[in-house]
Amino acid sequence: MGSAAPAHSWFGPAVLDRELHQLDDPQEFGRLWQGFMTARLTLGLVLMLLQSALYFTGSTHSKVQALASAAYFASTLVSKLWIKPRRLGRSFNPAWGGLVGLDLLVFSLLQLVQDNSGINYTPLFALPILLASVLGSLRLALGTAAGVTVLLLGGTLWTYLHSTIDATTPRFVQAALSGVGYFAIALLANQLASRLASEGQRARRSQLAATVQRQVNELVIESLPDGVLIVDDRGCVRAANPAAQQLLVSQRARQSPVFDLRGEAGWRPLLNLTRLSFGTGRTQEEDVTIRMEGHGPRRVRARTRLAAPLGTDGESLCVLFLQDQRELEARMRTEKLASMGRMSTAVAHEIRNPLAAIAQANALLEEDLEDPRLKQLTAMVHQNTKRLEKIVDDILDVSRVTPHGRGLAAPALALNESVQQICLDWAVQNGSQQRLGTRLPDQALQVRFDTDHLRRVLVNLLDNASRYASQQTGAIQVSSCLQGDRHAAVSVWSDGAPMDQSVERHLFEPFFSSESRSSGLGLFICRELCEGHGASILYQRNVRPVGGQPSEGNEFVISFLRTTTDTPWQTTLY
Repeated sequence: MGSAAPAHSWFGPAVLDRELHQLDDPQEFGRLWQGFMTARLTLGLVLMLLQSALYFTGSTHSKVQALASAAYFASTLVSKLWIKPRRLGRSFNPAWGGLVGLDLLVFSLLQLVQDNSGINYTPLFALPILLASVLGSLRLALGTAAGVTVLLLGGTLWTYLHSTIDATTPRFVQAALSGVGYFAIALLANQLASRLASEGQRARRSQLAATVQRQVNELVIESLPDGVLIVDDRGCVRAANPAAQQLLVSQRARQSPVFDLRGEAGWRPLLNLTRLSFGTGRTQEEDVTIRMEGHGPRRVRARTRLAAPLGTDGESLCVLFLQDQRELEARMRTEKLASMGRMSTAVAHEIRNPLAAIAQANALLEEDLEDPRLKQLTAMVHQNTKRLEKIVDDILDVSRVTPHGRGLAAPALALNESVQQICLDWAVQNGSQQRLGTRLPDQALQVRFDTDHLRRVLVNLLDNASRYASQQTGAIQVSSCLQGDRHAAVSVWSDGAPMDQSVERHLFEPFFSSESRSSGLGLFICRELCEGHGASILYQRNVRPVGGQPSEGNEFVISFLRTTTDTPWQTTLY
Protein backbone atom coordinates (compact mmCIF):
# COMPACT_ATOMS: atom_id res chain seq x y z
CA MET A 1 0.00 0.00 0.00
CA GLY A 2 1.67 3.22 -1.19
CA SER A 3 2.10 6.12 1.18
CA ALA A 4 0.77 9.43 -0.06
CA ALA A 5 2.21 12.79 0.75
CA PRO A 6 0.85 14.42 3.88
CA ALA A 7 -2.17 16.60 3.22
CA HIS A 8 -1.54 20.34 2.84
CA SER A 9 2.22 19.83 2.95
CA TRP A 10 4.89 21.16 0.60
CA PHE A 11 7.08 18.15 1.34
CA GLY A 12 6.07 14.98 -0.52
CA PRO A 13 7.78 11.57 -0.77
CA ALA A 14 10.17 12.75 -3.48
CA VAL A 15 11.60 15.33 -1.11
CA LEU A 16 11.65 13.17 2.00
CA ASP A 17 12.83 9.80 0.66
CA ARG A 18 16.47 10.70 1.21
CA GLU A 19 15.74 11.53 4.82
CA LEU A 20 13.66 8.37 5.27
CA HIS A 21 16.56 6.29 4.02
CA GLN A 22 18.55 7.65 6.93
CA LEU A 23 15.59 7.35 9.30
CA ASP A 24 14.83 3.65 8.67
CA ASP A 25 14.66 3.54 12.44
CA PRO A 26 17.62 1.39 13.47
CA GLN A 27 16.51 1.80 17.08
CA GLU A 28 13.17 0.14 16.39
CA PHE A 29 14.84 -2.74 14.55
CA GLY A 30 17.38 -3.01 17.37
CA ARG A 31 14.55 -3.36 19.90
CA LEU A 32 12.97 -6.16 17.85
CA TRP A 33 16.31 -7.89 17.57
CA GLN A 34 16.98 -7.66 21.28
CA GLY A 35 13.46 -8.87 22.01
CA PHE A 36 13.98 -12.04 19.97
CA MET A 37 17.45 -12.60 21.44
CA THR A 38 16.05 -12.22 24.96
CA ALA A 39 13.25 -14.68 24.15
CA ARG A 40 15.78 -17.24 22.83
CA LEU A 41 18.00 -16.74 25.86
CA THR A 42 15.05 -17.17 28.24
CA LEU A 43 13.90 -20.27 26.40
CA GLY A 44 17.43 -21.70 26.50
CA LEU A 45 17.64 -21.08 30.25
CA VAL A 46 14.25 -22.71 30.83
CA LEU A 47 15.19 -25.76 28.72
CA MET A 48 18.52 -26.15 30.54
CA LEU A 49 16.91 -25.94 33.98
CA LEU A 50 14.09 -28.27 32.93
CA GLN A 51 16.38 -30.94 31.51
CA SER A 52 18.73 -30.68 34.51
CA ALA A 53 15.82 -31.08 36.92
CA LEU A 54 14.46 -34.06 34.99
CA TYR A 55 17.87 -35.69 34.85
CA PHE A 56 18.73 -35.26 38.54
CA THR A 57 15.26 -36.38 39.69
CA GLY A 58 15.49 -39.49 37.58
CA SER A 59 12.50 -38.64 35.44
CA THR A 60 14.70 -39.02 32.35
CA HIS A 61 18.01 -40.69 31.66
CA SER A 62 18.86 -38.85 28.42
CA LYS A 63 22.13 -36.92 28.74
CA VAL A 64 21.75 -35.75 25.14
CA GLN A 65 18.78 -33.52 25.97
CA ALA A 66 20.57 -31.95 28.93
CA LEU A 67 23.75 -31.31 26.91
CA ALA A 68 21.76 -29.96 23.96
CA SER A 69 19.82 -27.58 26.24
CA ALA A 70 23.05 -26.35 27.87
CA ALA A 71 24.70 -25.84 24.49
CA TYR A 72 21.61 -23.98 23.23
CA PHE A 73 21.65 -21.69 26.27
CA ALA A 74 25.33 -20.92 25.72
CA SER A 75 24.78 -20.17 22.03
CA THR A 76 21.84 -17.85 22.75
CA LEU A 77 23.92 -16.03 25.34
CA VAL A 78 26.75 -15.53 22.82
CA SER A 79 24.35 -14.36 20.11
CA LYS A 80 22.74 -11.80 22.42
CA LEU A 81 26.05 -10.39 23.61
CA TRP A 82 28.18 -10.49 20.49
CA ILE A 83 26.05 -10.54 17.34
CA LYS A 84 25.03 -7.06 16.12
CA PRO A 85 21.43 -6.45 14.97
CA ARG A 86 21.10 -7.36 11.29
CA ARG A 87 18.36 -8.41 8.93
CA LEU A 88 18.26 -12.05 7.83
CA GLY A 89 17.84 -11.14 4.15
CA ARG A 90 15.61 -12.63 1.49
CA SER A 91 16.99 -16.17 1.34
CA PHE A 92 18.93 -18.71 3.38
CA ASN A 93 22.33 -17.41 4.44
CA PRO A 94 24.89 -17.81 7.26
CA ALA A 95 22.93 -15.39 9.47
CA TRP A 96 19.84 -17.55 9.10
CA GLY A 97 21.86 -20.65 9.80
CA GLY A 98 23.44 -19.17 12.93
CA LEU A 99 20.11 -18.20 14.46
CA VAL A 100 17.09 -19.91 12.92
CA GLY A 101 18.97 -23.00 11.77
CA LEU A 102 20.45 -23.52 15.24
CA ASP A 103 16.99 -23.29 16.83
CA LEU A 104 15.58 -25.80 14.34
CA LEU A 105 18.46 -28.21 14.94
CA VAL A 106 18.20 -28.09 18.74
CA PHE A 107 14.40 -28.35 18.86
CA SER A 108 14.41 -31.20 16.34
CA LEU A 109 17.04 -33.03 18.39
CA LEU A 110 15.00 -32.61 21.56
CA GLN A 111 11.87 -33.83 19.81
CA LEU A 112 13.71 -36.79 18.26
CA VAL A 113 15.47 -38.12 21.35
CA GLN A 114 12.63 -37.55 23.79
CA ASP A 115 11.99 -40.58 25.97
CA ASN A 116 9.11 -41.52 28.19
CA SER A 117 8.91 -38.05 29.78
CA GLY A 118 5.99 -37.25 27.49
CA ILE A 119 7.16 -33.68 26.76
CA ASN A 120 6.21 -32.39 23.28
CA TYR A 121 8.73 -29.85 21.90
CA THR A 122 6.73 -29.11 18.73
CA PRO A 123 5.39 -25.67 19.92
CA LEU A 124 9.00 -24.42 20.25
CA PHE A 125 9.30 -24.31 16.44
CA ALA A 126 7.08 -21.20 16.48
CA LEU A 127 10.00 -19.09 17.76
CA PRO A 128 12.38 -19.60 14.80
CA ILE A 129 9.47 -19.20 12.38
CA LEU A 130 8.53 -15.87 13.96
CA LEU A 131 12.19 -14.84 13.92
CA ALA A 132 12.46 -15.55 10.19
CA SER A 133 9.10 -13.89 9.46
CA VAL A 134 9.79 -10.63 11.28
CA LEU A 135 13.52 -10.20 10.61
CA GLY A 136 13.53 -11.73 7.12
CA SER A 137 11.46 -11.85 3.94
CA LEU A 138 8.27 -13.77 3.16
CA ARG A 139 10.27 -16.25 1.10
CA LEU A 140 12.57 -16.96 4.03
CA ALA A 141 9.61 -17.27 6.42
CA LEU A 142 7.76 -19.75 4.18
CA GLY A 143 10.99 -21.66 3.58
CA THR A 144 11.54 -21.93 7.34
CA ALA A 145 7.93 -23.12 7.85
CA ALA A 146 8.43 -25.67 5.07
CA GLY A 147 11.63 -26.89 6.71
CA VAL A 148 9.88 -27.28 10.06
CA THR A 149 7.05 -29.21 8.40
CA VAL A 150 9.52 -31.53 6.69
CA LEU A 151 11.29 -32.09 10.02
CA LEU A 152 8.02 -32.90 11.76
CA LEU A 153 6.97 -35.32 9.04
CA GLY A 154 10.45 -36.84 9.00
CA GLY A 155 10.39 -37.27 12.78
CA THR A 156 6.97 -38.96 12.55
CA LEU A 157 8.28 -41.28 9.84
CA TRP A 158 11.34 -42.12 11.97
CA THR A 159 9.07 -42.93 14.92
CA TYR A 160 6.89 -45.08 12.67
CA LEU A 161 9.86 -47.08 11.43
CA HIS A 162 11.33 -47.69 14.91
CA SER A 163 8.19 -48.05 17.00
CA THR A 164 5.90 -51.04 17.48
CA ILE A 165 2.95 -48.94 18.61
CA ASP A 166 0.29 -48.55 15.92
CA ALA A 167 -0.49 -44.84 16.19
CA THR A 168 0.85 -43.75 12.83
CA THR A 169 -2.18 -41.97 11.40
CA PRO A 170 -2.80 -39.56 14.33
CA ARG A 171 0.90 -38.63 14.45
CA PHE A 172 1.05 -37.89 10.72
CA VAL A 173 -2.15 -35.85 10.97
CA GLN A 174 -0.72 -33.93 13.95
CA ALA A 175 2.52 -33.19 12.07
CA ALA A 176 0.56 -32.07 9.00
CA LEU A 177 -1.73 -29.79 11.04
CA SER A 178 1.29 -28.33 12.86
CA GLY A 179 2.93 -27.63 9.50
CA VAL A 180 -0.19 -25.88 8.22
CA GLY A 181 -0.30 -23.81 11.41
CA TYR A 182 3.36 -22.88 11.01
CA PHE A 183 2.74 -21.78 7.41
CA ALA A 184 -0.15 -19.60 8.66
CA ILE A 185 2.03 -18.15 11.41
CA ALA A 186 4.81 -17.38 8.93
CA LEU A 187 2.45 -15.69 6.48
CA LEU A 188 0.55 -13.66 9.04
CA ALA A 189 3.63 -12.62 11.02
CA ASN A 190 5.42 -11.47 7.89
CA GLN A 191 2.38 -9.53 6.68
CA LEU A 192 1.91 -7.89 10.07
CA ALA A 193 5.61 -7.00 10.27
CA SER A 194 5.51 -5.52 6.74
CA ARG A 195 2.37 -3.56 7.57
CA LEU A 196 3.87 -2.22 10.78
CA ALA A 197 7.06 -1.26 8.92
CA SER A 198 5.00 0.53 6.27
CA GLU A 199 2.98 2.36 8.90
CA GLY A 200 6.16 3.27 10.73
CA GLN A 201 7.68 4.65 7.53
CA ARG A 202 4.53 6.63 6.82
CA ALA A 203 4.50 7.97 10.37
CA ARG A 204 8.15 8.97 10.07
CA ARG A 205 7.46 10.69 6.76
CA SER A 206 4.56 12.61 8.29
CA GLN A 207 6.60 13.48 11.35
CA LEU A 208 9.51 14.66 9.22
CA ALA A 209 7.20 16.72 7.00
CA ALA A 210 5.54 18.24 10.06
CA THR A 211 8.94 19.05 11.59
CA VAL A 212 10.23 20.70 8.42
CA GLN A 213 7.00 22.59 7.89
CA ARG A 214 7.03 23.76 11.52
CA GLN A 215 10.57 25.03 11.09
CA VAL A 216 9.60 26.82 7.88
CA ASN A 217 6.57 28.36 9.61
CA GLU A 218 8.74 29.54 12.49
CA LEU A 219 11.23 31.04 10.04
CA VAL A 220 8.45 32.81 8.13
CA ILE A 221 6.89 34.15 11.33
CA GLU A 222 10.25 35.37 12.62
CA SER A 223 10.94 37.22 9.36
CA LEU A 224 7.48 38.81 9.11
CA PRO A 225 7.55 42.62 9.26
CA ASP A 226 4.33 42.49 11.31
CA GLY A 227 4.38 41.47 14.97
CA VAL A 228 2.86 38.14 16.02
CA LEU A 229 2.03 37.26 19.65
CA ILE A 230 0.60 34.01 21.02
CA VAL A 231 -1.40 34.89 24.15
CA ASP A 232 -3.35 32.62 26.50
CA ASP A 233 -6.54 33.52 28.36
CA ARG A 234 -4.54 34.74 31.38
CA GLY A 235 -2.66 37.32 29.33
CA CYS A 236 0.61 35.37 29.27
CA VAL A 237 2.56 35.65 26.01
CA ARG A 238 3.73 32.18 24.98
CA ALA A 239 5.69 33.28 21.90
CA ALA A 240 6.59 36.52 20.13
CA ASN A 241 8.46 37.12 16.90
CA PRO A 242 11.22 39.79 16.67
CA ALA A 243 8.90 42.32 15.02
CA ALA A 244 6.47 42.09 17.95
CA GLN A 245 9.32 42.48 20.44
CA GLN A 246 10.38 45.66 18.65
CA LEU A 247 6.84 47.05 18.70
CA LEU A 248 6.42 46.33 22.42
CA VAL A 249 9.58 48.43 23.13
CA SER A 250 10.49 46.71 26.39
CA GLN A 251 13.57 44.83 27.59
CA ARG A 252 11.28 42.30 29.25
CA ALA A 253 9.78 41.35 25.89
CA ARG A 254 13.22 41.05 24.26
CA GLN A 255 15.00 39.09 26.99
CA SER A 256 12.37 36.53 27.99
CA PRO A 257 10.54 34.26 25.51
CA VAL A 258 7.54 34.12 27.88
CA PHE A 259 6.21 37.25 29.58
CA ASP A 260 2.94 38.68 30.89
CA LEU A 261 1.01 41.49 29.22
CA ARG A 262 -0.02 42.57 32.72
CA GLY A 263 3.61 43.37 33.53
CA GLU A 264 3.63 46.75 31.74
CA ALA A 265 1.00 49.48 31.93
CA GLY A 266 1.65 50.38 28.29
CA TRP A 267 0.51 46.90 27.19
CA ARG A 268 -2.92 47.28 28.80
CA PRO A 269 -4.73 48.04 25.48
CA LEU A 270 -3.42 44.78 23.99
CA LEU A 271 -4.47 42.83 27.10
CA ASN A 272 -7.97 44.32 26.96
CA LEU A 273 -8.27 43.43 23.29
CA THR A 274 -7.31 39.79 23.87
CA ARG A 275 -9.74 39.51 26.79
CA LEU A 276 -12.51 40.94 24.63
CA SER A 277 -11.70 38.40 21.94
CA PHE A 278 -11.79 35.53 24.47
CA GLY A 279 -15.03 36.83 25.96
CA THR A 280 -16.91 37.22 22.67
CA GLY A 281 -15.24 34.39 20.79
CA ARG A 282 -14.83 36.64 17.76
CA THR A 283 -12.02 38.31 15.89
CA GLN A 284 -11.28 41.82 17.12
CA GLU A 285 -9.47 44.65 15.30
CA GLU A 286 -8.56 48.00 16.79
CA ASP A 287 -5.99 50.80 16.54
CA VAL A 288 -4.20 51.05 19.87
CA THR A 289 -1.38 53.22 21.20
CA ILE A 290 1.48 51.69 23.19
CA ARG A 291 3.00 54.19 25.60
CA MET A 292 6.20 53.10 27.31
CA GLU A 293 8.37 55.18 29.60
CA GLY A 294 11.38 56.60 27.78
CA HIS A 295 9.85 56.00 24.35
CA GLY A 296 7.43 57.93 22.21
CA PRO A 297 3.89 56.67 21.64
CA ARG A 298 3.69 53.79 19.21
CA ARG A 299 0.49 53.59 17.17
CA VAL A 300 -0.30 49.98 16.29
CA ARG A 301 -3.14 48.27 14.48
CA ALA A 302 -3.94 45.10 16.47
CA ARG A 303 -5.98 42.16 15.16
CA THR A 304 -6.84 38.97 17.05
CA ARG A 305 -7.61 35.43 15.91
CA LEU A 306 -8.65 32.64 18.28
CA ALA A 307 -6.98 29.26 17.89
CA ALA A 308 -9.16 26.17 18.35
CA PRO A 309 -8.36 24.33 21.62
CA LEU A 310 -6.84 20.85 21.36
CA GLY A 311 -9.15 18.31 23.00
CA THR A 312 -12.04 18.86 25.41
CA ASP A 313 -9.79 20.30 28.12
CA GLY A 314 -7.47 22.10 25.70
CA GLU A 315 -6.31 25.63 26.50
CA SER A 316 -7.56 28.44 24.30
CA LEU A 317 -4.94 30.64 22.67
CA CYS A 318 -5.22 33.97 20.91
CA VAL A 319 -2.99 35.00 18.02
CA LEU A 320 -2.40 38.75 18.11
CA PHE A 321 -1.17 40.44 14.94
CA LEU A 322 0.47 43.86 15.33
CA GLN A 323 1.12 46.26 12.49
CA ASP A 324 3.00 49.53 12.87
CA GLN A 325 0.79 52.38 11.70
CA ARG A 326 3.83 54.27 10.44
CA GLU A 327 4.55 51.49 7.98
CA LEU A 328 0.95 51.54 6.80
CA GLU A 329 1.16 55.27 6.29
CA ALA A 330 4.49 54.87 4.50
CA ARG A 331 2.91 52.40 2.08
CA MET A 332 0.03 54.74 1.43
CA ARG A 333 2.45 57.59 0.86
CA THR A 334 4.47 55.44 -1.50
CA GLU A 335 1.34 54.72 -3.50
CA LYS A 336 0.63 58.44 -3.57
CA LEU A 337 4.16 59.08 -4.77
CA ALA A 338 3.65 56.62 -7.63
CA SER A 339 0.49 58.48 -8.64
CA MET A 340 2.30 61.81 -8.37
CA GLY A 341 5.13 60.47 -10.52
CA ARG A 342 2.70 59.61 -13.31
CA MET A 343 1.23 63.10 -13.17
CA SER A 344 4.49 65.03 -12.72
CA THR A 345 5.46 65.15 -16.41
CA ALA A 346 2.15 66.67 -17.52
CA VAL A 347 2.12 69.12 -14.61
CA ALA A 348 5.73 70.16 -15.30
CA HIS A 349 4.94 70.90 -18.92
CA GLU A 350 1.90 72.91 -17.88
CA ILE A 351 4.04 74.95 -15.49
CA ARG A 352 6.96 75.38 -17.87
CA ASN A 353 4.89 76.96 -20.60
CA PRO A 354 3.56 79.86 -18.45
CA LEU A 355 7.02 80.29 -16.93
CA ALA A 356 8.54 80.64 -20.36
CA ALA A 357 5.93 83.23 -21.32
CA ILE A 358 6.51 85.15 -18.07
CA ALA A 359 10.29 85.10 -18.54
CA GLN A 360 9.99 86.27 -22.15
CA ALA A 361 7.51 89.05 -21.33
CA ASN A 362 9.71 90.18 -18.44
CA ALA A 363 12.76 90.34 -20.72
CA LEU A 364 10.85 92.42 -23.30
CA LEU A 365 9.54 94.70 -20.59
CA GLU A 366 13.01 95.19 -19.11
CA GLU A 367 14.33 96.45 -22.45
CA ASP A 368 11.98 99.48 -22.38
CA LEU A 369 12.41 100.39 -18.72
CA GLU A 370 14.76 103.08 -17.45
CA ASP A 371 13.50 103.59 -13.91
CA PRO A 372 15.87 101.74 -11.50
CA ARG A 373 12.98 100.82 -9.23
CA LEU A 374 11.11 99.14 -12.08
CA LYS A 375 14.28 97.39 -13.21
CA GLN A 376 14.62 96.05 -9.67
CA LEU A 377 11.13 94.58 -9.94
CA THR A 378 11.88 92.93 -13.29
CA ALA A 379 15.08 91.50 -11.78
CA MET A 380 13.01 89.99 -8.97
CA VAL A 381 10.63 88.47 -11.53
CA HIS A 382 13.58 87.04 -13.47
CA GLN A 383 15.15 85.61 -10.32
CA ASN A 384 11.94 83.90 -9.18
CA THR A 385 11.17 82.44 -12.59
CA LYS A 386 14.62 80.87 -12.59
CA ARG A 387 13.94 79.53 -9.13
CA LEU A 388 10.63 78.00 -10.21
CA GLU A 389 12.32 76.39 -13.20
CA LYS A 390 14.92 74.88 -10.89
CA ILE A 391 12.22 73.52 -8.57
CA VAL A 392 10.37 71.94 -11.50
CA ASP A 393 13.59 70.29 -12.69
CA ASP A 394 14.28 68.93 -9.20
CA ILE A 395 10.79 67.49 -8.89
CA LEU A 396 11.13 65.82 -12.27
CA ASP A 397 14.51 64.39 -11.30
CA VAL A 398 12.94 62.81 -8.22
CA SER A 399 9.61 61.72 -9.69
CA ARG A 400 10.62 60.20 -12.99
CA VAL A 401 13.15 57.43 -13.55
CA THR A 402 16.38 58.92 -14.84
CA PRO A 403 19.63 57.09 -15.57
CA HIS A 404 22.02 57.22 -12.64
CA GLY A 405 25.23 59.07 -13.33
CA ARG A 406 23.51 61.90 -15.14
CA GLY A 407 25.11 64.30 -12.62
CA LEU A 408 28.57 63.10 -13.64
CA ALA A 409 28.39 65.73 -16.38
CA ALA A 410 28.33 68.45 -13.72
CA PRO A 411 31.45 70.65 -13.49
CA ALA A 412 34.21 69.73 -11.06
CA LEU A 413 33.61 70.97 -7.53
CA ALA A 414 36.13 71.79 -4.80
CA LEU A 415 34.60 69.59 -2.13
CA ASN A 416 36.17 70.88 1.09
CA GLU A 417 35.79 74.55 0.21
CA SER A 418 32.14 74.06 -0.81
CA VAL A 419 31.31 72.06 2.31
CA GLN A 420 33.00 74.67 4.51
CA GLN A 421 31.01 77.51 2.92
CA ILE A 422 27.71 75.65 3.14
CA CYS A 423 28.29 74.79 6.81
CA LEU A 424 29.23 78.38 7.60
CA ASP A 425 26.12 79.78 5.89
CA TRP A 426 23.89 77.26 7.66
CA ALA A 427 25.43 77.92 11.08
CA VAL A 428 24.97 81.69 10.72
CA GLN A 429 21.42 81.35 9.47
CA ASN A 430 20.39 78.97 12.28
CA GLY A 431 22.51 80.45 15.08
CA SER A 432 24.39 77.18 15.61
CA GLN A 433 27.98 78.38 15.44
CA GLN A 434 28.76 76.87 18.87
CA ARG A 435 27.16 73.50 18.23
CA LEU A 436 28.66 72.97 14.74
CA GLY A 437 32.27 71.85 14.39
CA THR A 438 34.03 71.06 11.11
CA ARG A 439 37.12 69.00 10.42
CA LEU A 440 37.98 69.48 6.76
CA PRO A 441 41.49 68.86 5.38
CA ASP A 442 43.26 71.72 3.63
CA GLN A 443 43.32 69.95 0.29
CA ALA A 444 41.89 70.57 -3.16
CA LEU A 445 39.54 67.61 -3.48
CA GLN A 446 37.75 67.62 -6.82
CA VAL A 447 34.40 65.81 -7.26
CA ARG A 448 31.65 66.09 -9.86
CA PHE A 449 28.58 67.30 -8.03
CA ASP A 450 26.21 70.16 -8.66
CA THR A 451 26.79 72.93 -6.11
CA ASP A 452 23.10 73.61 -5.50
CA HIS A 453 22.40 69.89 -5.09
CA LEU A 454 25.27 69.54 -2.63
CA ARG A 455 23.92 72.49 -0.65
CA ARG A 456 20.49 70.91 -0.64
CA VAL A 457 21.82 67.57 0.61
CA LEU A 458 24.01 69.05 3.34
CA VAL A 459 21.39 71.53 4.55
CA ASN A 460 18.85 68.71 4.85
CA LEU A 461 21.28 66.56 6.85
CA LEU A 462 22.26 69.50 9.07
CA ASP A 463 18.59 70.37 9.72
CA ASN A 464 17.92 66.77 10.76
CA ALA A 465 21.00 66.75 12.99
CA SER A 466 20.00 70.04 14.62
CA ARG A 467 16.52 68.70 15.35
CA TYR A 468 17.79 65.79 17.47
CA ALA A 469 21.24 66.94 18.70
CA SER A 470 21.96 68.38 22.14
CA GLN A 471 23.00 71.97 22.85
CA GLN A 472 26.61 71.09 23.74
CA THR A 473 29.57 72.53 21.89
CA GLY A 474 30.48 70.15 19.08
CA ALA A 475 27.15 68.29 19.22
CA ILE A 476 27.09 68.50 15.39
CA GLN A 477 30.27 67.65 13.50
CA VAL A 478 31.04 67.68 9.77
CA SER A 479 34.22 66.03 8.50
CA SER A 480 35.73 64.61 5.34
CA CYS A 481 38.19 61.83 4.64
CA LEU A 482 39.70 59.79 1.83
CA GLN A 483 38.22 56.42 0.87
CA GLY A 484 40.86 54.63 -1.12
CA ASP A 485 42.36 56.14 -4.25
CA ARG A 486 39.17 57.10 -6.06
CA HIS A 487 36.67 58.16 -3.41
CA ALA A 488 36.24 60.83 -0.75
CA ALA A 489 33.60 60.96 1.98
CA VAL A 490 31.81 63.72 3.88
CA SER A 491 30.07 62.77 7.14
CA VAL A 492 27.47 64.68 9.16
CA TRP A 493 27.42 63.47 12.79
CA SER A 494 25.23 64.45 15.74
CA ASP A 495 24.95 63.17 19.31
CA GLY A 496 21.25 62.32 19.01
CA ALA A 497 19.61 59.23 20.48
CA PRO A 498 19.69 56.03 18.41
CA MET A 499 16.91 55.55 15.91
CA ASP A 500 14.26 52.93 16.34
CA GLN A 501 14.89 49.98 14.06
CA SER A 502 11.45 50.35 12.47
CA VAL A 503 12.42 53.94 11.51
CA GLU A 504 15.92 52.99 10.38
CA ARG A 505 14.52 50.28 8.12
CA HIS A 506 12.55 52.86 6.09
CA LEU A 507 14.94 55.78 6.52
CA PHE A 508 15.43 56.59 2.81
CA GLU A 509 11.91 55.69 1.66
CA PRO A 510 9.67 58.50 0.38
CA PHE A 511 6.95 59.92 2.64
CA PHE A 512 8.20 58.02 5.67
CA SER A 513 8.97 60.17 8.70
CA SER A 514 8.88 59.89 12.48
CA GLU A 515 7.75 63.53 12.61
CA SER A 516 4.06 64.24 12.03
CA ARG A 517 4.80 67.62 10.35
CA SER A 518 7.51 66.29 8.05
CA SER A 519 6.81 65.30 4.45
CA GLY A 520 9.24 62.40 4.60
CA LEU A 521 10.89 63.40 1.32
CA GLY A 522 14.12 64.95 2.66
CA LEU A 523 16.34 61.88 2.93
CA PHE A 524 14.72 60.31 -0.11
CA ILE A 525 15.65 63.36 -2.24
CA CYS A 526 19.16 63.34 -0.73
CA ARG A 527 19.63 59.75 -1.79
CA GLU A 528 18.26 60.40 -5.27
CA LEU A 529 20.51 63.43 -5.75
CA CYS A 530 23.56 61.49 -4.56
CA GLU A 531 22.88 58.50 -6.78
CA GLY A 532 22.24 60.82 -9.71
CA HIS A 533 25.82 62.10 -9.31
CA GLY A 534 27.38 58.67 -8.85
CA ALA A 535 27.64 59.14 -5.07
CA SER A 536 26.08 57.15 -2.24
CA ILE A 537 24.70 57.94 1.21
CA LEU A 538 24.35 55.68 4.23
CA TYR A 539 23.42 55.84 7.91
CA GLN A 540 25.40 54.38 10.81
CA ARG A 541 26.07 54.78 14.52
CA ASN A 542 29.52 56.16 15.30
CA VAL A 543 31.52 57.52 18.23
CA ARG A 544 32.94 61.06 18.20
CA PRO A 545 34.53 63.18 20.96
CA VAL A 546 32.19 65.81 22.48
CA GLY A 547 33.57 67.99 25.25
CA GLY A 548 36.63 65.76 25.57
CA GLN A 549 34.52 62.64 26.12
CA PRO A 550 33.62 59.98 23.52
CA SER A 551 29.95 60.13 22.63
CA GLU A 552 27.89 57.84 20.41
CA GLY A 553 25.67 59.43 17.82
CA ASN A 554 23.98 59.24 14.42
CA GLU A 555 26.10 59.70 11.30
CA PHE A 556 25.26 60.11 7.62
CA VAL A 557 28.17 59.43 5.27
CA ILE A 558 28.22 60.62 1.64
CA SER A 559 30.76 58.89 -0.60
CA PHE A 560 31.89 60.88 -3.69
CA LEU A 561 33.83 59.80 -6.76
CA ARG A 562 36.99 61.89 -7.08
CA THR A 563 38.04 63.37 -10.41
CA THR A 564 41.77 63.85 -9.79
CA THR A 565 44.57 62.52 -7.62
CA ASP A 566 45.20 64.94 -4.79
CA THR A 567 48.20 65.89 -2.71
CA PRO A 568 48.78 64.44 0.75
CA TRP A 569 46.57 65.51 3.62
CA GLN A 570 47.16 68.61 5.71
CA THR A 571 44.74 68.46 8.60
CA THR A 572 43.25 71.76 9.73
CA LEU A 573 40.58 72.27 12.38
CA TYR A 574 38.00 75.01 11.87
